[in-house]
Amino acid sequence: MISTKKHVQQLAALLHQKGINDVIISPGSRNGPMISTFVGSGLFSCRNVVDERSAAYLAMGLAQALKKPVAIVCSSGTATLNYAPAIAEAYYLNIPLIVITADRPEYWIDQLENQCINQRGIYSNFVKKEYNLPLEESETELWQAAREINECLNTAVSEKPAPVHINVPLEEPLHNLLDAELPAIKAINTKKSALEISEASLKKLASDFNDSNKILILAGQQNADPELEKLLAAFIEKTGAVVLKEHLANLNDKSFCGSIDTLMAAILEDIPADFQPDILITFGGHFVSKSLKQFLRKNKATQHWHLSPANDHYDTYQSLTEVVQTDAKTFFAQLLPEVNEKGTEYLQRWATKENEVNQLRDQYISEIPFSDLKVIAEFGRLIPENSVVHLGNSSPVRYALIAEWAKNTTFFSNRGTSGIDGPLSTAVGYASVSEKINTVLIGDLSFFYDSNALWNNYLGENLRIIVINNGGGNIFSLIKGPGESPAFQQHFYAENKCKAQGIAQTFGLDYLSAENEVELKESLTELYSPTRKTPTILEVFTDAEVNTKTFRGLFKFVKQLQ
Repeated sequence: MISTKKHVQQLAALLHQKGINDVIISPGSRNGPMISTFVGSGLFSCRNVVDERSAAYLAMGLAQALKKPVAIVCSSGTATLNYAPAIAEAYYLNIPLIVITADRPEYWIDQLENQCINQRGIYSNFVKKEYNLPLEESETELWQAAREINECLNTAVSEKPAPVHINVPLEEPLHNLLDAELPAIKAINTKKSALEISEASLKKLASDFNDSNKILILAGQQNADPELEKLLAAFIEKTGAVVLKEHLANLNDKSFCGSIDTLMAAILEDIPADFQPDILITFGGHFVSKSLKQFLRKNKATQHWHLSPANDHYDTYQSLTEVVQTDAKTFFAQLLPEVNEKGTEYLQRWATKENEVNQLRDQYISEIPFSDLKVIAEFGRLIPENSVVHLGNSSPVRYALIAEWAKNTTFFSNRGTSGIDGPLSTAVGYASVSEKINTVLIGDLSFFYDSNALWNNYLGENLRIIVINNGGGNIFSLIKGPGESPAFQQHFYAENKCKAQGIAQTFGLDYLSAENEVELKESLTELYSPTRKTPTILEVFTDAEVNTKTFRGLFKFVKQLQ
């Protein structure tokens, strides 16, 4: 049984034809025609999540795992506003959410009608395309709607993927059904254009490359790509270029430099000219490290080439000279045969410094008291190989820059807008279709903020949640500024005395805890026991003052290399 609403029928038909079969539904009445059609057609995998904010983040994680668009469907009114944070995050992470919102007919807008707000353009800054379906169902209006829906769905995955919004005004009656299959609607397809660099451009890039000695390649946040990793390794072996990557770049080759924050602490006041690049090549998404940005803005490259299929003019380091409209694999595959073999002096300079920094880091961590830094170092050591780790924002994603990690760990984090409001929901969505162990490393405030992520039926037995409970927003004592404010304790740190055990009980998760190093090792061993088949929370309690002292102390310690 499907809805009698013809616009809803053809929307569902086009989604199905384009392979968009995963739908996250939040319950409501105005979106009843969509709910009945997606479920009743038998063609969609429908999940129900009551909290719209959590639902949208969960869909985002699901889309990351499936590597294809996921649709979200909600009722009208404030339900639509609750989607906004995840839509913004997805926009900046290039995740193609198909946002479908039910609406009242336009004639009821601003007429004291219940559950009714102006939904036109509600996400305009964070979607690539938006379309309001017509209310009437004439042949002309159905033809126009089908064309617009086709364009929306194609736009979501073209060039740089991003969310799109389809707003569906619906008149009563809402729940009339008929026993029928979805109609046959014409799908309009698009083809991607080639991303090859022209011969003339390639020769110019190769000439500039060959005339330079210090080449620095920054790999930003991206999904794991073994082909790209092998290509980059071959490229630096031939050219002596340096690849700097954070954990979120998901590149594991040992020839790449990854200890960026501690490296920066050691070289910022060293001899900058020794590390300053002649050519900077960037690709991928965000970098977490603020000190890296400061270093490259102060010690600018002569040339900065940014690789972007969508022709994005990202001038993060204030030195952009060339946007190369291609992807990283195509760029390095084409450039590799054209460049000369070079010496490895620049590469060895970075590698030597990183090795020295890592030795000091390991020595320091072995000597410090129980703290967040020691907890995350131990976690990185004991986590199973080939795991997926979802990093909460604020402290966890920064601590993770410092730690060594088990082999072939894959990382995700909501670094598009870097908010604390949805990392747990995103991880739940990803883990629900993943075959690997998925661990969420998250701070206490972020965990409690997003605890509705656990309020659904899609928590897999592979889900592990490590809550670092240091009694508040410890990030504000790690960064400079807030700690000196008289408002720090109440309004920055936001002291928290809650514990996660009650939440675990409410949502049916196992619960473990640790307050010292011995308990931590025991709990981590139990958390990752092969016999564990239940989603589990491990809450680790640390002291905020000790955390601040040990975190700041690490960077002072590695500066002895200057």
